[in-house]
Amino acid sequence: MQKLITWLGLDFRLRTDNVKRYLLQCGLATGFVLILLLILDPLTQTVLIAALGASTFIAFAVPMTTNAAPRNMIGGYLVGIVAGGLMAALRGDVDLALHLAGDHHLVVIFGALAMGLAMLLMVLTRTEHPPAAALALGLVLNEWDRMTLVVIIVGIVFLATFKHVVRPWIRDLL
Repeated sequence: MQKLITWLGLDFRLRTDNVKRYLLQCGLATGFVLILLLILDPLTQTVLIAALGASTFIAFAVPMTTNAAPRNMIGGYLVGIVAGGLMAALRGDVDLALHLAGDHHLVVIFGALAMGLAMLLMVLTRTEHPPAAALALGLVLNEWDRMTLVVIIVGIVFLATFKHVVRPWIRDLL
């Protein structure tokens, strides 16, 4: 039974070796997400906020990894915006041409295409950042405007910059 628990990753042990570091880095992440929630509408832009929240986790839980590098965070988000924006526009064009307004299947198809395109472009440009693929999907699933994109870009740039500033005091927690 113990082997099964360990294999499933259910062997919970409280880590108390660096409580101050955990509190600092989790506090920084919490503050950043609080600011995001105050700026963006959490009811209509859930997926977009969730993507930035996941990026915040990466930036403060594993700040020394490749996915937490500014190139990956900012570049990944730019790729996610391009892929998601393109697929959202194409979905709108297909919607108009075929008179399928509100067709659930169309949203699903273009959402999947946005995520897949973002993934492909991130791998090709070496800007892999998993939450940015969720951003691409969110741009197809959610309503958004240019100001939303500005807030997202400013948010990820601020996150990358802030992480760089506090880098001397943070370490990988995992």
